[in-house]
Amino acid sequence: MKPYIRSGTLKYVIADFFSAVIGWMFFFIFRKVYNEAFSITDFNLLIADCRFFVGIIFIPFCWIMLFWMLGFYTNIYRKSRINEIAKTFLVIALGVIILFFTVMLDDRIVNYRDYYISVGVLLFAQFFFTGASRLIILNNAKRRLLNKKVGFNTLIIGGNTRAIEIYKEITKNNYQGYNLIGFLDTNGNSTNGLETYLHCLGKLNQLPNLIQQLDVEEVIIAIETSEHPRLNNIINLLVNRNVIIKLIPDTFDILSGSARMNHLLGAAFIEIYPELMSQWQYNFKRLTDLLVSIVVIILLSPVYLFCVLRIKFSSVGKIFYQQERIGLYGKPFTIYKFRSMREDAEKNGPALSNYNDERITSFGKVMRKWHLDELPQFFNVLKGEMTLVGPRPERQFFINQLVQLAPDYVNIQRAKPGITSYGMVKFGYASEVDEMVLRMKFDLLYIENMSLTLDFKIMLYTIKTVWQGKGK
Repeated sequence: MKPYIRSGTLKYVIADFFSAVIGWMFFFIFRKVYNEAFSITDFNLLIADCRFFVGIIFIPFCWIMLFWMLGFYTNIYRKSRINEIAKTFLVIALGVIILFFTVMLDDRIVNYRDYYISVGVLLFAQFFFTGASRLIILNNAKRRLLNKKVGFNTLIIGGNTRAIEIYKEITKNNYQGYNLIGFLDTNGNSTNGLETYLHCLGKLNQLPNLIQQLDVEEVIIAIETSEHPRLNNIINLLVNRNVIIKLIPDTFDILSGSARMNHLLGAAFIEIYPELMSQWQYNFKRLTDLLVSIVVIILLSPVYLFCVLRIKFSSVGKIFYQQERIGLYGKPFTIYKFRSMREDAEKNGPALSNYNDERITSFGKVMRKWHLDELPQFFNVLKGEMTLVGPRPERQFFINQLVQLAPDYVNIQRAKPGITSYGMVKFGYASEVDEMVLRMKFDLLYIENMSLTLDFKIMLYTIKTVWQGKGK
């Protein structure tokens, strides 16, 4: 089943479209009757205004775009009804203000009170129809969860006291839609108490394969206190698997505010989501990627052409350099660059470059100084393989070495790789694996503080670095 159907997103979009149509019709008729003294019986005259049909066609799509931009079209089975309705009201209030300045400001009015009334009516109509339809959809989603018609495939890691306690709490009132498919043994004992309730699927080393085979969406880590030294290793196995990780909090975690209680009657967990930003920030980040990449490619097309000609006539070999890199959640992709080294630069195997690298061509040094060799990566951004700001992608050859030295490196793959990064801004290029480990902490710091504001600051600093020609 397609994700947008399974998540209920399609229902939301359809409901929002028709709610916007009905809301606009209600408001338009009110405007005609109240502001222009039309009779409700003169229906033909009411709809003779071309703005009536333009509004029915155009405005619903504008509402859907606004809702999409602000992150409403996500899995309805994970939504809180109260939070969703509150956010809906705030966004509709914003949309009504926009409509006021674009559509309603030229209305014929007697005094400014008519404006306030018109805005109030539009706000009421849009929120009433949109809010009511969403509440119906969310209530139906909640019933499907409670009736176990829909659920999230969930795996428990652990098998003794804490695992049994959380199993009983979940199954007593399953308001959060867990579909418990089994557990993994972590302590190596031949018997575990949880076997009485759930099927043991194997040992911890089978975790990555089981997540893929069983389409696991959530993992609950319920290990004993004595096993906590293994916690970091367990999380590292999960961070690039696109699953929600949930840990049982202790008293310190609760007092420090780490534990989340998303449902009044549900279990409280420390939750680690694969998403590093809210959906609306992801949407704005992607739009920024597209707009900036298109503008750069168009405005710098003479620079692209200049680089192509200089590479072609200054050294033997291909113009573009293509190489497999590892991207989001460990997925490989082909990165594009202008070739800045000799064609046989890696005849002896993968090797990092350094400041005085003899493999770099004469024009390659110029390109690297001004970062011109990175320009083709804007096509990677357009394809969605990269973003403007994110950790620099590495080859699997070096990742294998990095993981040996710093197992936490796998957390880097939680974010889409970027053309520039906080690590590049603070540390610069790395010429050996040990330097890549040092740069890693800055990329991890970026991931834990990822936001549109931070992206903007990094882009500004990158522009300054390129302008000053500080590349290598």
